[in-house]
Amino acid sequence: MIRVLVVEDDPMLAELNRRFIEKIDGFTVEFVAKNGEDALEKIKNDKIDLVILDVYMPKIDGIEFFRRVRKQNKMIDFILVTAANDTDKIKEALKLGAVDYLVKPFEFERLEKSLLNYKVRKDLLIKKPFINQKELDKLFIGSYEEERVKDLKKGLHKITLNRIIKFLKENKEELLSSEIISENMSMSKVTIRRYLDYLEEIGSIEKKIEYGSRGRPSYLYKYK
Repeated sequence: MIRVLVVEDDPMLAELNRRFIEKIDGFTVEFVAKNGEDALEKIKNDKIDLVILDVYMPKIDGIEFFRRVRKQNKMIDFILVTAANDTDKIKEALKLGAVDYLVKPFEFERLEKSLLNYKVRKDLLIKKPFINQKELDKLFIGSYEEERVKDLKKGLHKITLNRIIKFLKENKEELLSSEIISENMSMSKVTIRRYLDYLEEIGSIEKKIEYGSRGRPSYLYKYK
């Protein structure tokens, strides 16, 4: 589990963030702190992997808290979720090593995307002693898949495509038939195949042929 500290001085927003984060598989909120001073106390003796951090707070603000944690050489990652949208704050956060920066108000889907991308990066670095250039590109450039799906073919829809991509990512250790995907997604096999053909075309999935007992081939798909 990825252990999260939420640092937010607005009690209502802090609680919303906590509830939302805990709905995402692989994350647990260990603490909620109302300012940087409280947050420093929390990280003294408790293991935290990720901080969801506001900038504008009393006592010790978010950027100062970020600086102090870095001086302690603690291996903690930061996602800033704040109304601070001036470039000086953003530049300093990036220099300190923030993995993402969300400006309030934001859609919770954007926070979900940020957390899931963080989980993918963390899992990759934990599970593999060595990684190749393609995997490094995902770490440093981010998800380039969105760029490839901007101009969809006629008849394809981004929301549906993202749902299928999400399902394939969640089951990327398995080879899946279009029938299995269709059943799980509650969509017709014809529709699923059109999206799978597109994902194969842009290089997001692998397609393998499997021959049955009657000699008729079937296709299995796997997210790369």
